[in-house]
Amino acid sequence: MLSLIVFLPLAAAAVLAAVPAIGPAAARWAWIAVSVLEVLLVAVVWAGYKDPGPNGLAFEEQVPWIPGVGSSYHVGIDGLSLPLVAMTVVVFLACAVYCLRDSDRPRVQAALFLFLQSMSLGVFVSADLILFFVFFDLSIVGMYFIIAGWGHGNAARSALKFFLYTFLGSLALLLGFIGLYVFSAPHTFDIPELVAAPPLAGEPLAGGLVLAAILVGLAVKTPTVPFHTWLPPAHTDAPAAGSAVLAGVLLKMGAYGFVRIAMPMLPEVWRAWAWVIVAVGIVSVLYGALVALAQTDLKRMIAYTSVNHMGYIVLALGAAGLLVEGAEQARSVAVTGAMVQMVSHGLITAALFLLAGVMQSRAGTYDLGSYGGLAGPAPRYAALFAIGAFASLGLPGFSGFIAEFQIFAGSVAVAPVTAVALVGIVITAALFLRALQRVFTGPAAGRSPGFADLRAHELWSAGPLLALSVLIGVLPLVLLGVIEPSSAALVELVGR
Repeated sequence: MLSLIVFLPLAAAAVLAAVPAIGPAAARWAWIAVSVLEVLLVAVVWAGYKDPGPNGLAFEEQVPWIPGVGSSYHVGIDGLSLPLVAMTVVVFLACAVYCLRDSDRPRVQAALFLFLQSMSLGVFVSADLILFFVFFDLSIVGMYFIIAGWGHGNAARSALKFFLYTFLGSLALLLGFIGLYVFSAPHTFDIPELVAAPPLAGEPLAGGLVLAAILVGLAVKTPTVPFHTWLPPAHTDAPAAGSAVLAGVLLKMGAYGFVRIAMPMLPEVWRAWAWVIVAVGIVSVLYGALVALAQTDLKRMIAYTSVNHMGYIVLALGAAGLLVEGAEQARSVAVTGAMVQMVSHGLITAALFLLAGVMQSRAGTYDLGSYGGLAGPAPRYAALFAIGAFASLGLPGFSGFIAEFQIFAGSVAVAPVTAVALVGIVITAALFLRALQRVFTGPAAGRSPGFADLRAHELWSAGPLLALSVLIGVLPLVLLGVIEPSSAALVELVGR
């Protein structure tokens, strides 16, 4: 089943790329049809999912691939990966709906997004380091062409910067994977085997170097300060759907690598570096929020809030490495909050970027000062954007509140100093409320007069993403029931 979920979009992409006779309308509807089928397949997997236990995988598939180096085609899911797989297919479906009326090379566009969907899903189900790296690296290629081919402004330069930064990070990641292979006995790239027998136990120097390489590679993709500088221009110049996938899905690959690879395979070194990781998380939270507050470009503002929100994840995962007597449950809560934050940020920020794209398509600018009183001519747009803004700042009733509450409840119980990051929530609230006031309240001004309200495909792309955020905020057990057992197992592995 997992192989079908991963490779169905790739097969569809190959057909679209190889058959020029496919017309624009057929290409767009084929993209939507495949995306809907993916959502249904993942729903079947979710319905049939049972917790596989510590270091176990559900729906596991394994076939020899490169046996000489101990690498196989090995895929599977658990409570850490299944929510991200579900979030991925939902975000890609939203993008397919959003692009329904795009007229710029729709066949090639659909093929690239479907290719990127396969690579993204492959990252989250991989149970082999080489397989993980292949999908991780190829996702960079897909996003590069989307930004360069359909972006605006300095899209070519931003795409190149994105590619070089993230490709360099992936090379550091590969070095770390090779280090894990060299020190494992027997030599293997299989993730469950490496988790069961950590290869660098009792080797603080070598383990530190391997963790440093892995952390750099993953931190670039997450991104955390100071490896974030590629993100704002990439988002600003990318098409709306590209930004939605970049923020909603690709940023999670780095954070997912922390919980799937770095923490369980290098538990001793993770504990030794935990305070450094916590500090990086706090800096990312505060820096991302403060710089977002200074932005006058809506897309750059949302991009910097991503640095802020991903900082919460890093903070929580670092806190999970602090061994405090009697705090096992608090550490597990922090990890659960980090996983919920990955899903929540993916849904909310993807929706916000799709809504920001409406500004570009209508008026050709993201400048906040170019609008005023937009709620008058575009009430549906104003209402949906306000919902997205309140969801992003962590208001109760949305998934962001569930995530941030758990992150701080777990982290502060382990390390009270992490409470300083709560300031980031206040700053985020200020920047979103200021943006709402400037753009939507008062009399219509600037480019607001004549601004057309949301069309059906725009409403049905961003709307369901925010509806899912509300569902998680009101009925969190739907998600927590899947994540919590795996979070507890991860905390036990880190504490070994």
